[in-house]
Amino acid sequence: MAGKWHLACQLTRLGVLPHPLQSVSATSPVNTWLLLLHKVYILLTMSEHNSRKLNRLLASLGDSTLVTSRWLRQHGYASNLVARYVASGWLTSPARGVYLRAGGHVTWPAVIRALQDGERLAMHVGGRFALAWHGHEHYLRLGSAPTVTLYGSDSLPGWVSKLPLGERFIGCGKGPFAFPVECHRDEDKEGSLRDSGLERLSHESAANGLVFATPERAMLELCDAPVSAALIYEVDALMQGMANLRPKRLEYLLQHCTSIKAKRIFLALAERHAHDWLSHISLEGVNLGRGKRGLIPGGRLHPTYQITLPVDLDEQLG
Repeated sequence: MAGKWHLACQLTRLGVLPHPLQSVSATSPVNTWLLLLHKVYILLTMSEHNSRKLNRLLASLGDSTLVTSRWLRQHGYASNLVARYVASGWLTSPARGVYLRAGGHVTWPAVIRALQDGERLAMHVGGRFALAWHGHEHYLRLGSAPTVTLYGSDSLPGWVSKLPLGERFIGCGKGPFAFPVECHRDEDKEGSLRDSGLERLSHESAANGLVFATPERAMLELCDAPVSAALIYEVDALMQGMANLRPKRLEYLLQHCTSIKAKRIFLALAERHAHDWLSHISLEGVNLGRGKRGLIPGGRLHPTYQITLPVDLDEQLG
């Protein structure tokens, strides 16, 4: 109580509170004065609480950490409080519904981290972009603006496409696999990640901790893309450099791959380049479908896997 009286005296001298002997109330000037003191005390306490909340939030955000409105609400930051942070210059909003610390910058690893960690979406980096990250970019058609290819059962939030980034993001759906849907942030499920042909990156880079497809899975995901001669040329060039794929992991992925087309393309081009690991893969239990598949009009029929491939594969590879 002594602290309140000390605060009251300070506020009275500053003119914030009237003197208790002034006729603030005809019935009880002292009670009115104490009521005003109580209100000011509450306001000051709330201000201190909000200041601590802001400091905790800023301390948790890195230079490129993105958080969504949903994440902020879940952690006790109401929309009106977030709006005040933005108006005061503590946070910025690069796209509607997503925020980062003032002075921060948006990067593609930060976007993926927000999706996998913050939003806990069952989504991984796969296909073409994963292969580029694993060191095969010189074989790929990446273009001037790289496209981050994301696979998973969850949809890509709308704010992702509104971010000021040089990279584009596309959601490729579940891809050619039907593994159980799991949140990739459950640290005790590293074994199921490996079984599904996924891995959590562990090296010193901005992508540390993010979930990517292994080269084996990423190749099958790429083979599942819409077929064209350009895609076959691209996969063929990639396959030439895939001398170190792991046969046991490939065998498991082939058994669980749901795309007949992807499996036939992968195996036909692997056979074409005569990689040693191919002889260590058993195709027992791998469903390759039946009949011929005319993938490329006017192409040459592969004798083993019964798909048509471009007749000029050797010329393109050269």
